[in-house]
Amino acid sequence: MNAISNLFCNGDLDSGLRHQLGKIKNAVEAWKEDELLAQPEQDVIDSLTERFRVEAPVLDRGGLTQEPVSEADIPVREFGEQFKVRQTVVTLVVPFTGERDLFTMRPNQWTTSAPRAIVGSSHLKIHWTGQSVDPAAIKQSLDNQLNEIEKWLGWISAQVNTYNGQAAALIAQEVKARKSRILANRDLEAAIGFPIKKRSDASTYSIPVTRKKLDVSRRPAPAGAAPFRPEPVLAEAHYEEAIRVLLNSRNQLERSPSTTAHMGEEAIRDMLLLNLNGQFEGKAAGEVFNGKGKTDILIRVEDRHVFIGECKFWKGPKTITDTLDQLLGYLVWRDTKAALLLFIRRGNPTEIIAKSLEKIRSHSSFKREGTHSDEFGERYNFVFHANGDESREIKLAFLPFALLTPTS
Repeated sequence: MNAISNLFCNGDLDSGLRHQLGKIKNAVEAWKEDELLAQPEQDVIDSLTERFRVEAPVLDRGGLTQEPVSEADIPVREFGEQFKVRQTVVTLVVPFTGERDLFTMRPNQWTTSAPRAIVGSSHLKIHWTGQSVDPAAIKQSLDNQLNEIEKWLGWISAQVNTYNGQAAALIAQEVKARKSRILANRDLEAAIGFPIKKRSDASTYSIPVTRKKLDVSRRPAPAGAAPFRPEPVLAEAHYEEAIRVLLNSRNQLERSPSTTAHMGEEAIRDMLLLNLNGQFEGKAAGEVFNGKGKTDILIRVEDRHVFIGECKFWKGPKTITDTLDQLLGYLVWRDTKAALLLFIRRGNPTEIIAKSLEKIRSHSSFKREGTHSDEFGERYNFVFHANGDESREIKLAFLPFALLTPTS
């Protein structure tokens, strides 16, 4: 029988977790500048969060097995003398997930009597030894050992969960701060005023319009490109403004079912375009060729498509998959913001929306949930990646329109 050792006694968990937090800043600083700028910010954060995440061990009691009962000579001490006694040995093998090393660490909360076990790469072995022939008593003893180990793991898990939250917040803070410093330094080179050669990646852009001025934020070039060159894209505030116009238009349409009852896709789209052009003068167009096809709503400034929307009537779950494929086919690598407008003419809107969300999340280009906003009504935000390039992120707003046909 392998030697059994005390658990949770060979290191201080709090010190170990604090040491990990201290390594985060250096890990962010270790990224090359162009590499950091070229990756989507959330991908950088997610990568580092996964790297620094600690997974507390969890016992799989449902998967435990019992080894064949055996006998062993167990050392005992009586009256100051040690000798061996032949005893019965019952061994349980308990799988676990999580980090093996945490079985050696002492949590902040602990008792003087630590549990004992043999720790393998993905399992624990706990033993009962004695001369009893009472199965119920043996089982109770083994259950008590498992319960004691799980109590200690609960203390470990509480500390680890706190650390993971702190690590995630610190990583996001450090990544955002470093990206801001890099971009500020690159702009500073050109602003100091000395006759030095301006870096190509310090260029700034502007998008002129007459009514609602569209400014530009930097977005990364594809991964591996060097040096980083910022590209003009629709600023977040103006993307939100376009969504706000569409949501307000939706509210008007939903309140006028008799008006929309006989309107087709094209007529509804033209009404939306009219409202968009009221905000982005002359910049919103329909049925414009782009990428592999033509899209329903397009806001184009100079040679850049800064907003693309696709309108579809619900005809079943396949509507969503086909429309996403179509929309992503329209998007070229400079396009970063899009919207899917789903017109629901009949059926239960709640059920249809739920089916649509399921299809969106299962799409091969889906990356993650976006930031949700209910300020202007029901909307759903997602982040997709461009066809063939996972580092090119596309913000997608899903806007359902409940244009139910009125009953007579």
